[in-house]
Amino acid sequence: MFLALLWLQWRFPLRRQHFGVLHRLVRNFVLSIPGFAVVRLAMLPIPIAVGMWAQNQHIGLLNWVSLPGWAALIATFLLMDYAYWWWHWANHMLPLFWRFHNVHHTDLDLDVSTAARFHFGEMIFSVGFLSLAVMVFGIAPMLLLVFFITFEAETLFHHSNWRLPIQLERVLNLIIVTPRMHGIHHSIVQRETNSNWGTIFCWWDKLHRTLRRDVPQDAVTIGVAAYRDEEELTLGKLFALPFGKQREWRLPTGEQPEREPQPAEKLAE
Repeated sequence: MFLALLWLQWRFPLRRQHFGVLHRLVRNFVLSIPGFAVVRLAMLPIPIAVGMWAQNQHIGLLNWVSLPGWAALIATFLLMDYAYWWWHWANHMLPLFWRFHNVHHTDLDLDVSTAARFHFGEMIFSVGFLSLAVMVFGIAPMLLLVFFITFEAETLFHHSNWRLPIQLERVLNLIIVTPRMHGIHHSIVQRETNSNWGTIFCWWDKLHRTLRRDVPQDAVTIGVAAYRDEEELTLGKLFALPFGKQREWRLPTGEQPEREPQPAEKLAE
């Protein structure tokens, strides 16, 4: 899927890329290696083990109710995706978590490789969150695996720079998070970054009034306002970024990027 989206975003680009694609791909890939190691060694095995333990001990919401398989699958997707909405919110709003999540947002362009650009520290925190959610909800190990594969696939999709036909994307965006919607989340305008926190379904942002569809992609500048110099975003500095002083959300000139919100029902082209 990664390779397919890589080709599709090259063939049908959504936003103009401002920085070297190959250089960014290599940087994001190398940065992702420790995080992927955490995912494969801990982020799936540990929550799956927790799910097996909770099932054996009859702990957790879905272990207390008797549901047919299809209903348990739907409940798993709804409960886990909503929990991840709150986890994404926490990664932006709690200073400790933002230190690590900031690395993801400092990418100066947004494409499918950004979906892998996560600091290994954030992945370690995610193991704890995922394990807790699995125990509280009583998620069956096999259903967790199905959810997680879908979750990773949707993460690749909505980070991609693939220009889908606008009418198709508007239909998809009634249910799931799409590239145009998530592009707004990666804007340097903080009000826009603090919106569209969904991963699979867009309903949670609608529920919490954090849904933004009103910004055209050619009006979006990708990244974090305080980190606009590519020379400051080398691999070594990105690994060290969470452990240093965090900058205020201002451009290097001292200005705070803003844009007046425009009410819109449809996803902007």
